[in-house]
Amino acid sequence: MRIDLNADLGEGFGPWKMGEDEALMDIISSANVACGFHAGDPLIMDNTARMALARGIDLGGHVGYPDLLGFGRRPMQVDTRELQTYVTYQLGALAAIARVNGHRLTHMSFHGALGNRVAADAELADALLGAVKAFDPQMIVSSSTSQAMERAADKHRLRIATTFLADRAYDKDGLLVPRALPDSVIKAPELVGERVRQFLDDGTVTCYTGEVIAVPACSILLHGDNANALELAWAIRREIEQGGGQIVPLSKLVD
Repeated sequence: MRIDLNADLGEGFGPWKMGEDEALMDIISSANVACGFHAGDPLIMDNTARMALARGIDLGGHVGYPDLLGFGRRPMQVDTRELQTYVTYQLGALAAIARVNGHRLTHMSFHGALGNRVAADAELADALLGAVKAFDPQMIVSSSTSQAMERAADKHRLRIATTFLADRAYDKDGLLVPRALPDSVIKAPELVGERVRQFLDDGTVTCYTGEVIAVPACSILLHGDNANALELAWAIRREIEQGGGQIVPLSKLVD
């Protein structure tokens, strides 16, 4: 099995550090980088792009609500047209920084509350992936399981890469359960390892309420802001490699 190992990175702000980005980059193959709205700033974006290029890691834009205080995890009422401009703005900022450093933007994903909303709202998914298409028709869309996202990507002829979220609980429809629920974020390395092993062996995940559903993913994601993200990343990598898998960047897996 060839599979991407992805993490959300670049989520500090100014002097405030979030996560162990440099260490994580020695483990992963692709990164979703905050573009200054929910986290990140120009210097952090620049440093992250440089590190990704040096390690041969795919660079992706992690697009969210303009909500630094709430880390992009609070719902916001924003007009769809305005959200489309947010997508363009964030992708454009990171793409420009990548370009001057000799790197390129290979993929994008939606962060936090915006990601949850897009995954469940077909009309919004259509509108925002339309903005992605207008920005770059070659962009890969990285997404958790979502019929809304899959249909929108198909409509706009965008490549989509389904991602298995190793550290987040799923509902029976394949969407992420709210973070307010107990154990919605899975922090124990042994539990994350079990979930990854199940996914690699059977292509399934056991949901929050006990159902087992298929997850046809080509990428595994973990959240870089988790306190023990580095430990979780090593646990995931071990499961992949012990199972005979090969970790490769997302762009090498999606036709």
